[in-house]
Amino acid sequence: MDIKQIQDLIRFVSKSGVNEVSIEQENFKITIKTNQPSTVVHATVPDVQYAAPAPVAAIAAAPAPAVEAAADTSKYVIIKSPMIGTFYRSASPEKPLFVNVGDEIKPGSVLCIIEAMKLFNEIEAEISGRIVKILVDNASPVEYDQPLFLVEPV
Repeated sequence: MDIKQIQDLIRFVSKSGVNEVSIEQENFKITIKTNQPSTVVHATVPDVQYAAPAPVAAIAAAPAPAVEAAADTSKYVIIKSPMIGTFYRSASPEKPLFVNVGDEIKPGSVLCIIEAMKLFNEIEAEISGRIVKILVDNASPVEYDQPLFLVEPV
């Protein structure tokens, strides 16, 4: 299974209302549970059989930044991902980034793009403020409700 197939499976499971799905193939096992506030993915992949282990590790580790950031975010607003997909900080590699740390934003400002199933969705700010931290790396997979930005409201 590649990262796109895993993302499609997560989307399907979250929309279907099923609480848990497990798939086991010869050298691959994945379990998706949705009985918690956000989707949890456990994957076991042998290093020698899978060519790109980094994206799977990124999916499994995605909730960690939210826990780490939660400790000092009491005065900040967290902008979260409204969908599962791939996070991009600019419209293309040649174009400038939508926002950087320290930038002032206002409602309607484009913050990033999340690509889901070949559709590019602009994520816009709903508040005014200043970007304090960008919590996701460019071209990384993101989950529904995953924190993307910390914003200091103005």
